[in-house]
Amino acid sequence: MRINLPTWLTLFRVALLPVMVLVFYWPFRGHNLTAAVVFALAALTDWLDGYLARRLNMASKFGAFLDPVADKLMVAVTLFMLVETHRGGWPGIVMAVTSAIIVGREISISALREWMAEIGMRATVRVAFLGKLKTVMQIVALIVLILQHEKDAEALRLYHIGEGLLVIAGVLTIWSGLYYLRAAWPALHDDPLLPVEQDKNP
Repeated sequence: MRINLPTWLTLFRVALLPVMVLVFYWPFRGHNLTAAVVFALAALTDWLDGYLARRLNMASKFGAFLDPVADKLMVAVTLFMLVETHRGGWPGIVMAVTSAIIVGREISISALREWMAEIGMRATVRVAFLGKLKTVMQIVALIVLILQHEKDAEALRLYHIGEGLLVIAGVLTIWSGLYYLRAAWPALHDDPLLPVEQDKNP
């Protein structure tokens, strides 16, 4: 299997995740800014690998598998990191609930797409504009939240802006999830029940 340029960019995105976590927790001056830059660079490769794959006709099965995995890892790792550093009080509760919604939706839709692919109807739940808008909102919110510092009033306002953007991203997450579920509902509703295998050793 030959790894082409778009797939290398996707692998690079995955490799940036531990770097982001390291610099986020490493207590040097400007570590949050550095972590935000690393995250933004990873988000840029998300757009660039897809663009190059289409532009250069370099789409591959491995790349198609790896790209959504890298995207979900990038968002999930960042959310877990932010939840861990903002425990307690309403900000921590909002962060935890919104993160749970986002991660739960990603797991559910991934399972839905996998099942639809098994029955030859993957195109039914292909990525829609609403899903892309949700992703952009998540990325912007996470960059703002990574950047925030709670040492002064200006930075605290920045945190609240990021928190609000993440809540909006959470709402879009639910909305887009319902969109995909609605698109797949005819196949889910009409699918016959599979026979249950009887336990031979009751």
